[in-house]
Amino acid sequence: MTSLLVKGKTRLSGEVAVNGSKYVALAAIPAALLADEPVTIENIPDLSDVRVYCEILRDLGVEAQFSEGVVAIDPRGLRSAVPRAELMRKLRASYYLLGVMLARFGHAEGALPGGDDIGPRPIDQHLKGFRALGAEAHIEHGAIKLSATKLTGNSVYMDVASVGATVNIMLSAVLTEGQTTIVNAYQAPWIIDLSNMLNAMGARVFGPGTETIRIQGVKKLHGCRHSIIPDQSEAATLMIAAALTGGDVMLSNVIPMHLDAVTAKLRETGAVVVVGEDTVRVIGPHRPSAVNVKTLPYPGFFTDFQAPMSTLLTVAEGTSIVTETIWDERFKHLEELTKMGARVRIEGRSAIIEGVGGLTSAEVRGGDLRASASLVLAGMVAEGDTLVHGMDHMDRGYEKLDAKLARLGADVTRV
Repeated sequence: MTSLLVKGKTRLSGEVAVNGSKYVALAAIPAALLADEPVTIENIPDLSDVRVYCEILRDLGVEAQFSEGVVAIDPRGLRSAVPRAELMRKLRASYYLLGVMLARFGHAEGALPGGDDIGPRPIDQHLKGFRALGAEAHIEHGAIKLSATKLTGNSVYMDVASVGATVNIMLSAVLTEGQTTIVNAYQAPWIIDLSNMLNAMGARVFGPGTETIRIQGVKKLHGCRHSIIPDQSEAATLMIAAALTGGDVMLSNVIPMHLDAVTAKLRETGAVVVVGEDTVRVIGPHRPSAVNVKTLPYPGFFTDFQAPMSTLLTVAEGTSIVTETIWDERFKHLEELTKMGARVRIEGRSAIIEGVGGLTSAEVRGGDLRASASLVLAGMVAEGDTLVHGMDHMDRGYEKLDAKLARLGADVTRV
């Protein structure tokens, strides 16, 4: 495990650009396998998850090259519908290969998803969607197995608005005969962007970003060149870091409307947030004020924002209540923050945070990528030097976040 030594009492200032969206990248890479020609995807963040995905594709016989933010994929060499289990378990989004392989080969098999330790990852909505299209789907010996003589468009009502299931049903339906309708689909910017890429490949996807998505199946998809949207979770983390440190930071390459929820909450804490056409500037308060936060599906307060935001609230004036409705185990960073002097009480899905005047340095460990980032943020305002373990997690979701923080004035060293 890589660790980060973070010197405290830091104030961030300056300008930094936000990288492309992790969520779009990890759906767009497998989506390229649906084409019968090469596909080029731009603005791809340099993440360990992206490199693992390219490794999986190469293991399947696909040419996949990643350099300077561009992934070039030639799917014509695809020779297998069964990725190696040890590679599949390295990242959660590997399950998107199931929808792709089902559409391409009529059968698919893969290990249950890996990724962050933030609670169970139910795949029942994925399986429900595959079955609605005519596939047999079951779990056997820790692997998901799919098979279908023929896929046919159908209506799929999702009991829970799941981003993963929405993407997987889309990927399996674009080459399926007839019309597929996803009701109670997940509404998020990355669903829209993935749909834009699929449509550029010749798919017919209608209504992304709404609760009802319609997909008219086509016989084949061709290549395309697509540039993905900025990463809203990275942008939100940097915005919160600016507010937490009382800094003055300008973010470029953002889509401000994707950040409305975190913008509203930061303004409640007393931060000044100035929104431009593709920029956001955050000027932090002398000391933030307490606010209540409840995570919800987009456009609500996204669960990825919760860890850095609750870190900010540990030093806010007053008492805050943070309610996590998405994941069962996404308060583990708060247990680590108590080692740094935070006052936190967990009651079910809510954390009651009593703001303190300041944090003190400690040796802490992040159990998932957002938790690791939030502990780095805590170290920047603590008294003394904080050693944060778990940077391998952070590298899965942020492209060189420590280097970006350093450009803004943070004193951070990999050890």
